[in-house]
Amino acid sequence: MSAVCGPEAEAVTRGLGFDCHTVSPVVSVRFPWELAHPTMPLLELLIIGGAIFALAHALRRHRDGDPVNLALWCASLVYLFVIEPPLYFPEWFGLERQYGFIFAHNQFTVQFMWDRLPLYIIAFYPVISQLAYELIRSLGIFRRRGPAAGSVAVAFACQVFYEVFDQLGPQLKWWAWNMDNHLVNHPALASVPMNSMLLFASVSMGAMTYLVVRLTSGRHGWSLAARTLVAGILTPPTMAIAGIPASFFDAKAWVLGIELAVVWLAGAWIVLSNRGPAEPLSPFVRTYPAVYLGGMAAFWISSLPADEGTPVGSRPYALACFIGAGLLLAALYRASRTAPAALSR
Repeated sequence: MSAVCGPEAEAVTRGLGFDCHTVSPVVSVRFPWELAHPTMPLLELLIIGGAIFALAHALRRHRDGDPVNLALWCASLVYLFVIEPPLYFPEWFGLERQYGFIFAHNQFTVQFMWDRLPLYIIAFYPVISQLAYELIRSLGIFRRRGPAAGSVAVAFACQVFYEVFDQLGPQLKWWAWNMDNHLVNHPALASVPMNSMLLFASVSMGAMTYLVVRLTSGRHGWSLAARTLVAGILTPPTMAIAGIPASFFDAKAWVLGIELAVVWLAGAWIVLSNRGPAEPLSPFVRTYPAVYLGGMAAFWISSLPADEGTPVGSRPYALACFIGAGLLLAALYRASRTAPAALSR
């Protein structure tokens, strides 16, 4: 077990309350009431239920002739299984010197790969990509502005919806970063590495959305499956490209901060300059983003006050993300009032 539980992993997992030497290499199953924090089974319900809801919506749109939602749902899983194993086990891929040990998830109800991969994390990838894409698509931005502008808006939507989750997780022991890892986890905004904020929460999802829309629109059958696979595989290199500017400067925090500001400014401008009616709202986009945001707000409230000694995220930034996400929903509901009369799908 030492190959997957070195000294750094051992220290981080013990801080979460378990020993990585005693975990199952394939799958672990626990009772929800045995988890370390009472929010953990509720988080699983919110995210896994959302992934199922998103899949049902994607299948419905595919039957109606639009394959993009289903392709994006599946490409998110391809991307997950390409990017996550090297992050969990960099030594297996000869990347230990480049990455080192980055983080560990706590023990959830269902867990895979030496307890490194919770089932809810598998579900989170299609949830966040589908939530952001469907919100921006329903605003009519892809139809009016095209794939590039739409994907930038998706990157912004992912940023605000993802970071209300990302800034909270370490405090509630959903996972823990190895803050001794200065290769990847620094600079950080409070308890969250800025690389994660930019590359995972925005760049990857915006790039994947662009690739899926460009490659799979109007495709079906084996062509759709092959192009979906390609889109998922090509997403990680876009993250590497976006990370290049920070590698050239000592003031990495400033560079990453500027890139994050560009995501906010460009995405917000695209949304605010959008004019015209929304698409007919599906049950998924009408309800799930609001349910997700409400659930995260409840988790944040449950975290107050922060007196347990766990790492605390940036509350001002999380508040800004809540406001940004709320304004996106307000724009959606307002635009939907002038949507053409049609059956919501």
